[in-house]
Amino acid sequence: MKNKIFCAAILLACALTTTNLNAQSKKSSYKVGLIDLMLLKRQKPGALQLTKDLNADGLEVDMGGLGQRESFDNTLANDSIRQMYLDKIKDLNIEICALSMSGFYAQSFAHKPTAVKAVADCIATMKKMNVKIGFLPLGTNSDLTEHPQVRDTVVQRLKEVAKIAEKENVIIAIETSISAADQVKLLKDIGSPAIKISYNFQNAYQRGRDLATELQTLGAKNIAQIHCTNKDSVWLQNDPQVDLSATKKVLDKMKWHGWLIIERSRDAKQSRNVKANYGANVAYVKSIFEQG
Repeated sequence: MKNKIFCAAILLACALTTTNLNAQSKKSSYKVGLIDLMLLKRQKPGALQLTKDLNADGLEVDMGGLGQRESFDNTLANDSIRQMYLDKIKDLNIEICALSMSGFYAQSFAHKPTAVKAVADCIATMKKMNVKIGFLPLGTNSDLTEHPQVRDTVVQRLKEVAKIAEKENVIIAIETSISAADQVKLLKDIGSPAIKISYNFQNAYQRGRDLATELQTLGAKNIAQIHCTNKDSVWLQNDPQVDLSATKKVLDKMKWHGWLIIERSRDAKQSRNVKANYGANVAYVKSIFEQG
């Protein structure tokens, strides 16, 4: 009788362990991140606590302003500030999902003389903080939809960036508004596994492209991270353009996993209510993507 009870207990323990491992595995397939710039706390430590309070898994931390400087106004270059960040994320049990070079939204990656140096500085900070993804938006002035004439320069500069990223074993995730098919061609011309795409759902929604087709055309291996929001108007759950359940099925089928980073989709009636907007969007994304 004792042996039967013992065996039953072992079987139950194994079953519970398997269930827990499966749950952890499913949960770890997708992680939900926020952006310190959009939380109105660019390079401010308070963004870390707010990320935890809003139940997100991590934070995309900005490298600071760029403007006419050679490189970013990066407080994380300071050893004590950087260590404080690292200690805080450990205490809060969250992650830095990426370092963001948002300065290139306004500055031209194709024309700025020190563009490659600025990205190299970001990579140096990534290494010091053990961050694997650097987010590089090609922005307005180097957007290849509006300015196709800068494509050759962009490719050449990204090849230079790729050499640095490959050496340091990190990924630079670029965002551009061109179609997925053209993004695949762009990556092929760059020819480096260190350059991938940061895919923004808004690019498909606002340009009338089918999101599922775009994702499948890109393929899982080419997507480093996803900004999974639309333009500011309403929360994700109230947006008629957004079908996250269908999108999850596509990503599951592709076997893609990684960071889903919430950028916009703020309620226009309360656009500066950070806690309400991002709290609602985090909860909704998790309700969809943490399902089995």
